[in-house]
Amino acid sequence: MIATPTSIPDVIILEPKVFGDSRGFFFESFNQQVFDDVIGQNIQFVQDNHSSSEKGVLRGLHYQVQQPQGKLVRVVQGAVFDVAVDIRKSSTTFGQWVGAELTEDNYHQLWVPAGFAHGFYVMSHTAELIYKCTDFYAPKYERTLLWNDQKLNINWPLIDGVKTILSDKDVEGSVFEDVEYYP
Repeated sequence: MIATPTSIPDVIILEPKVFGDSRGFFFESFNQQVFDDVIGQNIQFVQDNHSSSEKGVLRGLHYQVQQPQGKLVRVVQGAVFDVAVDIRKSSTTFGQWVGAELTEDNYHQLWVPAGFAHGFYVMSHTAELIYKCTDFYAPKYERTLLWNDQKLNINWPLIDGVKTILSDKDVEGSVFEDVEYYP
């Protein structure tokens, strides 16, 4: 597995070794020992999620103020632009964001540690994501950072002529100055 730190070193792009031939392909999508070695700590996942969305859907930027979730995200069908925003007040990268294209063809995974807001934009006709979480979903602690906050200035690769589809909670997200940060 190749691990590439992003401009926010705690957020890492993981690229598994894919074995392919005329029959198809095989790759190890998760190995606890390899993952822990690459991340440099022992991470325990407690929940797997599977999401399906159509082109133009933008989900996020979500996080939980208690029970923060680290997420290991991968796309099994389609293509998305995946974003992580550092909301750890004590971090040297506080208020910065990083994005990566995750596709069914590049097999990349994105490690988004706890303490980050997370979201994605669907660039293909449809997309399915599977992501592992380090803590359980807790709706009462969930918060939404406004996806198009001017201070963050996220360079979403919005597709011309395609309507951006948002949930009510994503439309009503809080601006960066008003969200609850992590210590």
